[in-house]
Amino acid sequence: QVQLVESGGGLVQAGGSLRLSCVASGRSISVYAMGWFRQAAGKEREFVAAISWSGDSTFYPDSVKGRFTISRDNAKNTVYLRMNSLKPEDTAVYYCAASLSYGSNWLHSGGMDYWGKGTLVTVSS
Repeated sequence: QVQLVESGGGLVQAGGSLRLSCVASGRSISVYAMGWFRQAAGKEREFVAAISWSGDSTFYPDSVKGRFTISRDNAKNTVYLRMNSLKPEDTAVYYCAASLSYGSNWLHSGGMDYWGKGTLVTVSS
C-alpha cells in the first residue's frame, strides 16, 4: 500500500505560481510512475502531468504544457508540480496519483493504482 498526501494548494491571482508537493509513504515511489490529475467543480477528473519512474520522461496535456512542470525526488519519496502563469480555469482540486505503468493509462483517471485526497487550487481573476 502507498499513501499519498498532497500539499501546497491555495489561493493565487491569475498569472501567479504555486508548487504542489506529494509525499508518499508505505513504499518507495521509485517503482511507480507518478503524476497529477485535477477536478474542477462539476467536471470530470482530468490528467495534468506524469513522470516516469526515474524522472527522465514527462508528458502533459496541451492545456498545461509550457506552464506546468512535474518533477520527482525518489530519495525524498516526493513528487512536485510547479505551476506557472496560472489561469482561472486552472482552479480545481489537484490529486497526486501513482501507477506501476507509464503510458496511455495516464490519459484517464481509471488507470491509477493509488490516489491522494487532493489539495485545492483557486486562481482568481
